Amino acid sequence: MPNIKNAIKRVKTAKSKTLRNNIKRSSMRTNIKKFNEAVANNDTNAENLLKNAVKSLDKSAAKNIIHKNTAARRKSKLAKALNSMAQ
Repeated sequence: MPNIKNAIKRVKTAKSKTLRNNIKRSSMRTNIKKFNEAVANNDTNAENLLKNAVKSLDKSAAKNIIHKNTAARRKSKLAKALNSMAQ
């Protein structure tokens, strides 16, 4: 545990930011899982779920929770899954 006042504050802020990032990452993963389940079941609601998943990926990339190229790669993978479901 740090002794310097500023270092103590940095530990607290790091914990709160880590918690916030974990919550956002979890909700992003949940949106992706919901979309994948809809694609597996040929659900008609898959397009709306794709929009939610893409939105959460974009927000996560903007907040540096995930890298922007990772977000782009995942969005591409989700769009490809939706297109393969339509055929």
